[in-house]
Amino acid sequence: MEHPTAPTVAARLSLADVVARSGASTQLLQDCESLGLLDDTAHGGLYDEHAVSTLRFVRRAHTLGFDTSEVAKLHALWQDGRRASFDVKRVALERADDLAQRIEELAHMKRLLERLAHCCEGDERPECPILDELAGLKGFAGCEARRA
Repeated sequence: MEHPTAPTVAARLSLADVVARSGASTQLLQDCESLGLLDDTAHGGLYDEHAVSTLRFVRRAHTLGFDTSEVAKLHALWQDGRRASFDVKRVALERADDLAQRIEELAHMKRLLERLAHCCEGDERPECPILDELAGLKGFAGCEARRA
């Protein structure tokens, strides 16, 4: 029987256990190791519970659209018990602004593709304004006149 005041040893988990418990991939674990986000958690191919938490954190950050550098910054803030929450908020709002811009760009691309598809007859003939636009040719030329 272990003495009640004996130091506790953290449970050591295999790579497969850490991946399964975190819901992350082996590739994400390797990426986190290469970024230094899992330093001091792996010993002899075994990991501690902190590795599971870190992988969950990184996986969820990626799900919210944060890129690798932002994830590293957020991880550093997460580890810093003296951080100011406005630093975290700033990173989140910058990502939200980037996503809003990306949404606008995607909406513009969608409208353009719909307009091109509208201009395409979609019949047996080889003429296609969609391919013409991609090739930098006439694309929309004559589309409205043809449809009128």
